[in-house]
Amino acid sequence: MKTPNPIDPGSLGPPAAPPAHSTAPETNPWRSRGYLPHFDRTGLVQALTFRLHDSVPAHLLERWREELAQAGHSPAKAADLRRQLARYEDQGHGACWLRRPAIAELIEGTLLRFDGERYRLIAWCIMPNHVHALIETGLDRTLDRIVQGWKSYVAHEANRLLERTGAFWAREYHDRFIRDDDHLAAAIRYIENNPVVAGMAPNAQSWPWSSAGRRN
Repeated sequence: MKTPNPIDPGSLGPPAAPPAHSTAPETNPWRSRGYLPHFDRTGLVQALTFRLHDSVPAHLLERWREELAQAGHSPAKAADLRRQLARYEDQGHGACWLRRPAIAELIEGTLLRFDGERYRLIAWCIMPNHVHALIETGLDRTLDRIVQGWKSYVAHEANRLLERTGAFWAREYHDRFIRDDDHLAAAIRYIENNPVVAGMAPNAQSWPWSSAGRRN
C-alpha cells in the first residue's frame, strides 16, 4: 500500500516575490520553458526536479501547455500541472535507466562532486526516471548553470555506459524556491519520501539513492 504523500508538490510553488535578503541584481528573474515557470537568482535555496526524456509522452506535455495557456498561466493551474506531472513520473514510465545501480551511482556522484563549492546540496533522491534535489545556490552560480552542468555530464557518461546515443534528459526541469524553515522541512520530506509514496520502498532510509540514509 502506498503511503499518503507528506506534502503536496503543487503547494511548493514560489510566492509572488523573492526573499527580501536576496543580493542578486534587481532584474526580472522569471522566465518560462514551455509550461514550467522558473525563478533563478543566486543565493537561494531551491527545490528542483529533472527527468528522463521519455518519462512523460510529448502529447501529454503539449496538452498541459495548452491547458496552462488557456488558464492564463494562473498559479493555481501551474500547481495542478505540477501535481499531475509528479504523479505521472512516479508511475515509472519510459526506459527508467536511473533504476540501474551504475547510472544511479553516476548521478549521485555528480550531485555530490561540487557540494560545498558551487552549491550546498541539502537533499536529493534518484528515482527510476527522474531526480529530485534541494540546493542552496552560490552567489556566482545560477540554478540553470548548475543543472545544465549536471545534465550534460551525466548524459554523456550514461549514454556511454548504456552503449547508446541520443537524448537522455528532458529539456525542461521545474523548480521552486524555499520560502522559510517550514517550507524547507516540507520540501525535504517530499523529496526523501518520494520512493515510499511511489510504493518502491518501505521507508525513506531504505532507498539507496537519496540523502535520507545519510542523515544522522
